[in-house]
Amino acid sequence: MEEKPIVEIEGVSKTYQAGKVPVQAVKELNLIIRKREFSVLCGPSGSGKTTILNLIGALDTPTRGKIFLEGRDLGELGRGDQARVRRERIGFVFQSYNLIPVMTAYENAEFVLSLQNVDREERFRRVNRVLQEVGLEGLADRRPDELSGGQQQRVAIARAIVSEPAIVLADEPTANVDSATAEGLLDLMEKLNREKGVTFLFSTHDQRVMDRARRLIRLQDGRVIEDEVRP
Repeated sequence: MEEKPIVEIEGVSKTYQAGKVPVQAVKELNLIIRKREFSVLCGPSGSGKTTILNLIGALDTPTRGKIFLEGRDLGELGRGDQARVRRERIGFVFQSYNLIPVMTAYENAEFVLSLQNVDREERFRRVNRVLQEVGLEGLADRRPDELSGGQQQRVAIARAIVSEPAIVLADEPTANVDSATAEGLLDLMEKLNREKGVTFLFSTHDQRVMDRARRLIRLQDGRVIEDEVRP
């Protein structure tokens, strides 16, 4: 029996109002993302990459069409249920890290589990395991300003995966780090995908990320123009 997709996008369009002019960022998009994929949305600025991630992540709502996450229609959920889905089933990695500056690496990774009311002993076990997996063992007590850019992004990845979400959405995750650090982050995410089964969907301009993709989804003007699955 075939596994149910994690994400199903059916006939989705998204229009923004730019002054008096409507801008259609996504146009009648149909897309399926399955478990354990390591997929990349790529295309020029304005092609709809980030908009699609925001729609899947329930950070924005489509003008038309439906988005299903693990079979649930996000458009049918109230704000509270959408927030719960974001908190429990979706991990986010942003190019600007979005860490809480007054919190340590441990506390940043722990934060989402606290929101889920996971008990302290379980939080301790899971956060320390994940920090070790992302190569931050020994750095748990450091705040973001005491970490390099690459280390901060590793904290962001730890925070994204610690709750064992259905999918991790990564928006330009290598944009603010040097080449060597970017390769290290990609090695890490590939390892998490292959060994832990973490599903990743990236948006990127970075050729290094595109080269690692096992599925490359090319966008132009809000539409998919190529969908390449690699071995």
